[in-house]
Amino acid sequence: MTEAGALAGRTALVTGASRGIGRCVAETLADAGARVWCLARSDRVVRALAAEVGGEALVVDLTDDAATWEALDGMMDALGGAPDVVVNAAGVFGLASCATESVVDFDRAVSVNLRGPFLVNRVVLPAMLTRRSGLIVNVGSVSGRRAFRGNAAYSASKFGLRGYHEVLLEELRGTGVRATLIEPSATDTPLWDALDPDARPDLPDRRDMLRPTDVAEAILFVATRAEDVRVPLLQIQRA
Repeated sequence: MTEAGALAGRTALVTGASRGIGRCVAETLADAGARVWCLARSDRVVRALAAEVGGEALVVDLTDDAATWEALDGMMDALGGAPDVVVNAAGVFGLASCATESVVDFDRAVSVNLRGPFLVNRVVLPAMLTRRSGLIVNVGSVSGRRAFRGNAAYSASKFGLRGYHEVLLEELRGTGVRATLIEPSATDTPLWDALDPDARPDLPDRRDMLRPTDVAEAILFVATRAEDVRVPLLQIQRA
């Protein structure tokens, strides 16, 4: 069990912080002592969360390149550099087959789930490399390594994130900067609400899913390892 205050004096950026895994990660890192910058589109919700955890709010849509870059530049100006920990938890999810998936929804999945982490990392990584320290956590999915029917857009984005992460690992070797890909199995978040998985035999019941706290605690574990300890990949699932 990680001690309270294990991240005291550290700073963190969490995307998708308004709900689900991202919100739980923000709360967990703050409980461990980190000053957390909470990034999400939902103005009122993310500002309330930032106030609750004693952090800062970044109200921005990751699909807006200019606004995202500007917001992250402002954060780095305030911090005097990159945050110590970056968690790319923002995500969208939906179900559609390869024959029925819309171009709009496919593009949105790739934009948020794959391009979003790339953009965030692209802004913060140069400063991390100059400092020779920092941790990037990319939140992937079991759907980034296994094929499931109806996951056309989601799997494309998460398999892409896994490939991007593998390149990132190679480029970070020997730099002092670390990166971890967290691949949770199905997790009970509001992303499932519209699908009502308990009423569908082709989807897992919510009682059998991971909880957001399970994922957040795994990320806290990675964030509290010694700086010379690397966890390139962490896959988690319910027993």
